Amino acid sequence: MAMPDDMTGARLALRSLKEGGLVTGPGWARAHEICQQHEGDRAHDLVHALCHWIEGDLSNRDYWYRRAADWTRADTIEAEWQALDAALM
Repeated sequence: MAMPDDMTGARLALRSLKEGGLVTGPGWARAHEICQQHEGDRAHDLVHALCHWIEGDLSNRDYWYRRAADWTRADTIEAEWQALDAALM
């Protein structure tokens, strides 16, 4: 799927995770790299947390959620992706 030219980095990272099947692999690596380049930006930090959830690194996931603050995490990875997708529109 082609990426819109005006997609923000956080949305691009989120889309990469979805296109990668919400599992580790090339889409995950691309999303993680985008998020690392924008550390400190809340939207990227939230997607960064999701990256680590997908990876199974829950302590790192929780670190990024704490940095992002004021976000109630969903119960599943898919539900979290949906919530972030809606929030970043």
